[in-house]
Order: sequence, then C-alpha cells, then structure tokens
Amino acid sequence: MANVTLRQKKIANDKSSLYLDYFPPIISPKNGKETRREFLKLQLYNTPKTTTEKAHNKTTIEFAELIRAKRLVQIKNREFGFKQNIELNKNFVAYYEAIVTEYLSKGSKSNYGSWKASLNYIKKFFGPKINSKHLTADIIKKYRHFLLTTNSSRTKEVTLSINSAASYYKQFIYVLKRAYKDHIISENLAQYADYIKEEVTFREYLTEEELKQLWNTKIEIPQFKRAAIFSSLTGLRYIDIENLTWEMVFSDKHQGNYIKLKEQKTGNVQNHPIPTQAYEILKQEGTSFGKVFEGMKYYKVAKAVTKWVSDAKINKKISFHNFRHSYATLQLANGTDIYVVSKLLGHKNVSTTQLYTKVMDKNKIEAANRINLDLNGL
Repeated sequence: MANVTLRQKKIANDKSSLYLDYFPPIISPKNGKETRREFLKLQLYNTPKTTTEKAHNKTTIEFAELIRAKRLVQIKNREFGFKQNIELNKNFVAYYEAIVTEYLSKGSKSNYGSWKASLNYIKKFFGPKINSKHLTADIIKKYRHFLLTTNSSRTKEVTLSINSAASYYKQFIYVLKRAYKDHIISENLAQYADYIKEEVTFREYLTEEELKQLWNTKIEIPQFKRAAIFSSLTGLRYIDIENLTWEMVFSDKHQGNYIKLKEQKTGNVQNHPIPTQAYEILKQEGTSFGKVFEGMKYYKVAKAVTKWVSDAKINKKISFHNFRHSYATLQLANGTDIYVVSKLLGHKNVSTTQLYTKVMDKNKIEAANRINLDLNGL
C-alpha cells in the first residue's frame, strides 16, 4: 500500500529542510526517473528561539502536512508520480520476489519452497531485472515455452518436468494478475497466458514389506533413513520434517503422541497424531531441543535415497516424497476413511486425496480376482 511520510533533513544555519518520503518509489514528473523523495522547499528552525520562529515552524509543518495528504490522495488516484509512457517502470523481478517473501512471512514454508523455486526460473529467464512496462503478451508466451524446454535446476541433465513447469507458470500468472491489480502493468497480461496442462502421474508407493526391507538396508547416512521412514509413518512432507522441532512434539495419555502443525493456507494450528513407532524414531536422533533432524539438506537426502532404494533391490522410482504417498496409499488400503486421510494429509479438498484411490483401487482388485478357473495343476 502506498505511503507518504513527511521528513526533515538538517541543513546549514541550524535549519532543516522538509521533504516527502514515498513508499513505494514514484516516478518523478520532472525527470521521469524513479525516486522516493520530493523536497518541498520549506524550512524549519531546529531550535526556534522567538515567538516568530515558533509560529513559522507551526505554520510550515501544517502546510507541509496538507501537501503530504494531497500527494497521498493524488497517488491513490494515479494523478501524481505517474507519466503516460514511464508510469509502469517497476522491476517486475523484484516485485515477484516480494510476493515470494510474503509466503515466508506468513509461515507457509511448504508454499515458500515452491514459490522460491519458481522465482529461480523467473531470474533464469528475465535476469535480475525487467521493467514492468516491457512485459508483453509475446514475452508471456515465450516464458511458457522456456519452462517447457529448460533443464531442471536440481538435476541439470534433465528437462524440467511438465507438472513443475505447470506449477511455476501458474504462479507466474498469479503474479501477473496481482501486478495488474496493483497498477504495476497497464494491461491484464494474464489473459494471454495459456495454462500448462499437468500430466496425470502414477503415484508410486512402497508396501509395508518394502518399507521393512528398506529399514533393514544400510544407508550411508542413517539419519536420512529415519527421516524417510518417519515420513511413511506420519505423511509429513520433507520440508515439515526438516523444520520439525522438539517444541512441536507432544505426548499425553488422551491424544498419545502428536505434533502441532501450522496449516499452510489459514495459519491455524492443528494436532497431527503420530504412531508410537514414529515417536521412537524421533528419539533415535539423539536431540532433545530445537530441530529434531539437524543438518539435513534435500539434495543430499535425494541422492542418498536413490542409492538406498537400489541397494534394497526395490525396482521402483522412489523419491523422498513417495514416502508421503506411501503413507496415504497404505492408510486407504488398510480401510481408513478417505476424509480422515484427507485431514491427515492437510489437503484442502478431498478431491486431491482421491488421486491416491487410483493407485489402490479395491474394486478393480476384487474384480480382477473374481474369475477363477479350475485349472489342473494350478
């Protein structure tokens, strides 16, 4: 939100010059350049000694306040600080970064991770700066093509996945809409954006037997094993596990073991129950306060998990996130109501949880076994 503050700057002869401080910066009507200051050519006595000097200060401040109030109204009405050809001269990359920072300040760390990743691709395409007035429908389309063809920043040898590209482009469109609403761009450029359609992916999961097999398989850094199995027992995302502190872990005779988690969207705190096995895994970390899993880095965990799964002779493409998928799928397979699973996963809509039912479709499994032939020898 725009703000105009009256400030003073000390000058010679024991006086101060009054000026207006604009936030965010405005475009100077005099030279067309971005600025935060407008000097009013009004001066005050720093130490007024006479009645005349005191009266002068009072009248001058009152007059300056009138100018400040007028400027604030003019800015809100787009009558001051804007020129037809240079009004849209904001750094769009910096604007995008400010929105990303919002997610961190709101405590939405999971969303912040996704937004931070999208910002990296914005900087990769635009560089550190592009003036908002230079954004065009053609650039919007070129950025879409860029996301579909660029390599992943995590695994540089592989093209960014369709679903990641779709997610980052969706966030980009959201920022375009906000920029138009905030008068950063004069045209709603989001109308020219063609959303990237996500691919329906198979959500690979690990069975109880495979999880037990992994637990009994050596890994270079045992902490990563404990974190992964903890995810399969609780459904927590990697970012939640990395940021888990002992101050969030509780145990009582009524609720058993649970973690106080903050919901991403609303900021509401909820109790997330965890089984005894998961609690015992936490105790194996040897920490007692602060972060439970100290010093974990995702790129190290991801690399170690790939080798670990291979060493366990499990022929599945498994990432750390698949342990959360395993939790959801096994909950449904063991008869947990889908609405309960949805709440445990923190899904806003149960439709998101229904994607897991495609993996473990009991009706299809039962149907496949209804045909039973009496075959000699089998």
